[in-house]
Amino acid sequence: MIRAHVAVPQNCAERHAFCIHALCRTHFERQNGRVSPTDPYRVIFVCTGNICRSPMAEVVFRDLAEHQGLGPLIISTSAGTGEWHVGERADVRTLEALERRGYDGSAHRAKPFTAASFADNDLVVALDRTHERILKQWARDEDQEGKVTLLLAYDRDADGLDVPDPYYADTTMFDAVLAMIETATRGLFRQLEPALRQSRTAPRAQPRTTPQN
Repeated sequence: MIRAHVAVPQNCAERHAFCIHALCRTHFERQNGRVSPTDPYRVIFVCTGNICRSPMAEVVFRDLAEHQGLGPLIISTSAGTGEWHVGERADVRTLEALERRGYDGSAHRAKPFTAASFADNDLVVALDRTHERILKQWARDEDQEGKVTLLLAYDRDADGLDVPDPYYADTTMFDAVLAMIETATRGLFRQLEPALRQSRTAPRAQPRTTPQN
């Protein structure tokens, strides 16, 4: 099958507008506009080894949802494109950076992104363009490819589109990366929040005949 690819802008401001439009147009359509504690909206954040950037995003996004009273409607997870650290805790510098900002990442264990991850999630958030490219290559159809988005596209003021990998850097870099992730994750959450709040009180239009998660 030949896919009709849509050109995605690389300019940060244009990319932000593109991703917001795509998020609003497609992801909640797949949920029929309704989520519930028994059918939550599932977001997975993806980096390389799943021990630095994506665990940060997972924890921050979950914390945002819980503090806004929407925790039961969202499942936030993370994964890596590689399998080097499967089963390991997040990097100790990640855990320390999270702790300094009041988050708890101690429960995290690294896992790989798999083919099932597309089916199990409504939104697949890449931490940089390398991950985004890999994920879109792994997608089996346009629906799966359409789930892939880029985290920094939700930060209007970001200087670029890639969250840098702090693995070979020092503690200061981990704090800086976490700050970037916090800002972009808040932007992403703001786009999802109205539909989630509406879903919390509105009845489901109809039960799904085919499970999406």
